[in-house]
This record gives sequence, C-alpha cells and structure tokens, in this order.
Amino acid sequence: MRVITGTARGRRLITLAGDTVRPTSSRVKEALFSILQFELEGRRVLDLFAGSGQLGIEALSRGAKSCTFVDASRESLGVTEKNLDSTGLRASAKTVLSDAVAYLDRTDAVYDVVFIDPPYRAGLLPAAMAAAAPHVAPGGVMVAETATDVTPVPAPQGFAAKPHRYGRTVLTVYRKEGAYEQDGNLPGEL
Repeated sequence: MRVITGTARGRRLITLAGDTVRPTSSRVKEALFSILQFELEGRRVLDLFAGSGQLGIEALSRGAKSCTFVDASRESLGVTEKNLDSTGLRASAKTVLSDAVAYLDRTDAVYDVVFIDPPYRAGLLPAAMAAAAPHVAPGGVMVAETATDVTPVPAPQGFAAKPHRYGRTVLTVYRKEGAYEQDGNLPGEL
C-alpha cells in the first residue's frame, strides 16, 4: 500500500496485520481520488474509521489543508501516526482516539471532505453518516465505502448521492447542497 501522488508520492504505508482492518484497495483508492481530484486543495478532511489512515494521508499528500483521523482502536491510530510520521504529513494532522459518532457528537468542527469507511457488515454506516452530515460544509462531500451486497444508505436531507461501483466495492459520494465556503470562517479543528 503506497501513497499514489502528491508530496508523499510513492511512500509505503503500513497497516495492522491480520484481518482486523480492511484497507481500501489500490484500484478503489485511485478511483476515489480521481472523483475528488479538484476538491482537495486547501480543504479540511475528516477520516472516520481511519484504520491505517491511508485515505486522509492521500488527501493531505494532494494538498488538503488538514485532516482529522478518528478511530476507536488505539492500535489502528498508532499505525496512522506512524504513517503520518513516515510521510512527513504530521503537522497537518490531528488523531483522535474515539468512536466516530461520539467524536461527532462532541465537536463543532466543519469539514469539506468526510471519508466514512467502517467495517462493511458492522451496521455502523447509517449512524456515522447521520452524525457526520451536520459537520459537512456547504458544497462539501461525504464518501462512504461499502460492499456491493450492503444496502445503500439514503442521502441525508440536503445531500445528493451518486454511487460508483468497482468490483465488489461501492463508493457513494454524498454532495451537500450549496457553494463551497472559501472565506475560512467555518469552525474547524486545525
């Protein structure tokens, strides 16, 4: 697993051994960042269920202003921190040891891009999306990764959904209505 492009291009990322973490495949990650290629520069990113941190790290490498990585596993967050150090992207990152919904319930931060990639069959996606939706800036996006046999989560009010299928994986981009705010007056964490 490597960073595809940007300032950390080609850097190898580590992940937890075993099957406790399911990293996004290279093919799906390339497709995802092709979809978002013009929506990352200078933006605030949230990586929920961060695992190894590869999605948020890719966004930072491509010019995102900041990324908050949230994971309930201390081991996963430790791997994310090692990956941030090895890519030189630690200064633009914040790591949070927390359940995704609990974090969203206690923060007032607003993000331009939110990655939501929970374990496929754990049933965590609907609650995470509902909690994340109020934290998405106007014109921002939430991206959910699911298996093809998982029922898609309907778009929250004020969002439009567009699914993209890649083999056994579906990326659904939920775009919030409104124009992206560039004045920097939205609350943020970094």
